[in-house]
Amino acid sequence: MIHKILIANRGEIAVRVVRACRDLHIQSVAIYTKPDAGCLHVKVADEAHMIGEDPLKGYLDAASIVKVAKECGADAIHPGYGFLSENYEFAKLVEDSGLIFIGPKSDVIRKMGDKNIARYLMKQNGIPIVPGTEKLNDEPMSKIKDYAKKIGYPVILKASGGGGGRGIRKVYDESELEDAYNSCKREAKAYFNNDEVFMEKLVVNPRHIEFQILGDNYGNIIHLCERDCSIQRRHQKIIEIAPCPSISENLRKIMGVTAVAAAKAVGYSNVGTIEFLLDDDNKFYFMEMNTRIQVEHGVTEEITGVDLVVRQIRTAAGEILELEQSDIKPQGYAIEARITAENVWQNFIPAPGKITGYYPALGPSVRVDSHAYKDYEIPPYYDSLVAKLIVKATDYDLMVNKLERALEEFTIEGVKTIIPFLLSISKSREFRRGFFDTSYVEKNMEAILANTHDSQKGDEKELEAALKEAINRHKKIYNV
Repeated sequence: MIHKILIANRGEIAVRVVRACRDLHIQSVAIYTKPDAGCLHVKVADEAHMIGEDPLKGYLDAASIVKVAKECGADAIHPGYGFLSENYEFAKLVEDSGLIFIGPKSDVIRKMGDKNIARYLMKQNGIPIVPGTEKLNDEPMSKIKDYAKKIGYPVILKASGGGGGRGIRKVYDESELEDAYNSCKREAKAYFNNDEVFMEKLVVNPRHIEFQILGDNYGNIIHLCERDCSIQRRHQKIIEIAPCPSISENLRKIMGVTAVAAAKAVGYSNVGTIEFLLDDDNKFYFMEMNTRIQVEHGVTEEITGVDLVVRQIRTAAGEILELEQSDIKPQGYAIEARITAENVWQNFIPAPGKITGYYPALGPSVRVDSHAYKDYEIPPYYDSLVAKLIVKATDYDLMVNKLERALEEFTIEGVKTIIPFLLSISKSREFRRGFFDTSYVEKNMEAILANTHDSQKGDEKELEAALKEAINRHKKIYNV
């Protein structure tokens, strides 16, 4: 049994884990750095410990986190998402300290955290992968150019240890390759302290489909349906839907079976995702595995009735998975819109500050996961996520209607958010019909911005000037 859990994270996900702990009558422990003293996860946990004054170092200090956990009598550590959640050295330190890591085993995190190793394991086990290379760092540029010609342009360069949309460069012809390769290496080193880069065939305008995996410590693994995460901006997800509105039942079954096979191939346990790219011919390819709870887990919970964070804790405690694949019968549709504090008119730069008014959407089948509240000061040091708006309905059309209504109700005052931008997407014809891929936002940015009505922007002349500036900036960034 687990009696006390230290949550090695902050913000919305830390609040979510605290609530799961309370549902299970387990004590919760929050950690925080000095700028986060007023964050909601500190207020709602059973106890809280400051882990440093620097905004970030404490959340990344594995040894200090484990020390606090042992000193306060915690049995286990939940890593949330981001920070150290997919750091195998942290997971191993937790294991070696006699504590329970609420996630997969450290060796699995190590293997799946390196995209080259993950690709190799998938290929060895018959899982379809995108044509590509192993790491390129030891190869001369002439050889890298030969690989690109053999694969066929366009190609994409990726950081082996990457994630979160970082360490990715698309290359459309040979003249771009060397600069893109060097840039990708620099970013990989800066963000992941690992400059290994590999190359894949660029699947043009795919859909991004991920399957939620749930497994116990005894080899039992199922999936809990899929999510369509194709609405993205610069590789960052904005909106996620479960199930995917545009694939057949037969394809869903084939992809689900493949996802479970991929998880079994690496001996996976706990909660995670297998992520695929799906092309126009309905061919799908393994992209990566996330060895943690995901930001968008709530939509899967809404259509399956399975509490994924509770399942994480119970699995880590040694509980046998009693569910079989046939028990998973998704009901209706669910959608998540990520509400971030960003200025859409200034290339989505973060917009920290004090929330002077906070009025989340309410009503039937509407859920808000957030750490925000009135008078909360959003720090400038972290991800700009403020809230996740999750809506459920019996069919896709009604779900989008409910999303539109909920976004119109949701009011956050004092800081800029992307709510008007999300509302514009929810009203677009292509989105409402379910016809979109990962290029949707980039292709439709002008139309989305033109229909983004921001009451905080000012009068019509100011809005028109801001629109022109934002569109010109978009064209420059995407070379359109």
